[in-house]
Amino acid sequence: MFLYSLPLFFSQVGLASPFELLLICMALFVILLMTAPNLADFNKKQTDVSYLFGSWSGQFRLVWVFWPYFIILNASLYAADTLAKMGLLTVSSWDDVHLMLLLPIVWWMTAIWRCSTNTQFKFYAAGARLMTFAVLFEYSLKLLLRIDYPRLFFGCEELLLDYGSCF
Repeated sequence: MFLYSLPLFFSQVGLASPFELLLICMALFVILLMTAPNLADFNKKQTDVSYLFGSWSGQFRLVWVFWPYFIILNASLYAADTLAKMGLLTVSSWDDVHLMLLLPIVWWMTAIWRCSTNTQFKFYAAGARLMTFAVLFEYSLKLLLRIDYPRLFFGCEELLLDYGSCF
């Protein structure tokens, strides 16, 4: 998730150091762990609803909601960022990929928060909720890089058709 954006954030942007970001993440995890909801009956019977609606309404286990979309999201972000770094994806296409992923991310984050009671330990619920904040931070970093530092991230020398987006 932070493969390309976090190194640029630390080396070029410099708004925070790695130690400061680690402290913020640890403090946020402790807050999320203390405020995690009481866990429901872990072995409750699942109702016969569709996966999307059941996840949205908090009827599925956290593991079945968290991992599929987390893997798909990270694979999509990695592919889009790698193609953009190589100059094979224009800046506008990179924007389109991130905008297409935005609505599923909103669904996924809502489902994570609602399904957090359907896990065995509060630690898992707090970790999954922390990952939702990490996704928001990743999107904020990508927006910052896209608006203020596009020449650092994109191969602007190789983009002939979309060169105006690099300024």
